[in-house]
Amino acid sequence: MDSAQHDCPVCGQPVETIVRRYKTLGAWVPKWVPGPCRNPACATHAESGDAEPVEERPAAAPEAKEPHRVSEAEKS
Repeated sequence: MDSAQHDCPVCGQPVETIVRRYKTLGAWVPKWVPGPCRNPACATHAESGDAEPVEERPAAAPEAKEPHRVSEAEKS
């Protein structure tokens, strides 16, 4: 786990830590990354509602499975 405090690369002020996630080996794994800078005097200042956008992914349609065909050998 990353417990280090993150700082803004432009102004050096501490920024909040946010959690992102990524998928590896079929499991979602958390990753702690620096959040947006809240210092109004900073060039990279983010307003309170200007957090990084969350990607909305469309739900994948379930795959249609073919019905199991019973062969003549399986019937007897």
